Amino acid sequence: MREVDAAAVADWFAERPGKLMHAHITQTGIGRCRVDRWPGPSTVLAELPGNIAARGEPRPVPDLVGFVQAAPEWLPALREVDPGTAVWDRVVAVLPDAVDVPAPAHPVRRLGPDDAAALAGLDPSIGWVCGTWGGPAGVAASGMAWAAFDDDRPVSVACSFFVGSAQEDIGVVTDPHHRGRGLSTACAAALVGEIRSRGRRPTWTTSPDNAASLAIAARLGFTRVREDVLYAVHTPIPT
Repeated sequence: MREVDAAAVADWFAERPGKLMHAHITQTGIGRCRVDRWPGPSTVLAELPGNIAARGEPRPVPDLVGFVQAAPEWLPALREVDPGTAVWDRVVAVLPDAVDVPAPAHPVRRLGPDDAAALAGLDPSIGWVCGTWGGPAGVAASGMAWAAFDDDRPVSVACSFFVGSAQEDIGVVTDPHHRGRGLSTACAAALVGEIRSRGRRPTWTTSPDNAASLAIAARLGFTRVREDVLYAVHTPIPT
């Protein structure tokens, strides 16, 4: 596999609500695209830290690690890479334009570059929210993240986990010791307003058994549009 410019393989990745690996690479410069050969590739990958989109002819790629978005035909090839590859069911929702999202019910603010060190101190169980931005510094500098604080420590964070040209998919987390207070809802509500101000549609992707995430999405007015799956390669499915 060889690396190519993301623009060169854009036709392989139609943008739609949900995980937007290729679009995020194009919009942010984070990640990479690889092909089996150039020109005339038959297999194309768009890769972010921990999240990969695979298109074209299935083939085992030995160094794949993360959640892979791919057609079902890819599963045998992925299991050649990792025999334990598991299927993770997902639900994709969008926020209709007509829905009015209430203002955050708790104090929240947009994160900036000076918040990078504080984000690096997030509880390890929720640090994944920084993954598609290359880490805490990337999220802090993105201008696309909001947080609620306990003194000077962020305890809930919502960010545009995937950024596309027409939509942004939201990732939101709350420290285990601060759950049940509506902080995730408040952070996500602030982020929704920002996404709309950029002329994009907010989307929400979660698993069908994540009752807390589904409840937040429902409170904000998101509507389910489809089901999806990811393939977990050398990566545990969150519980």
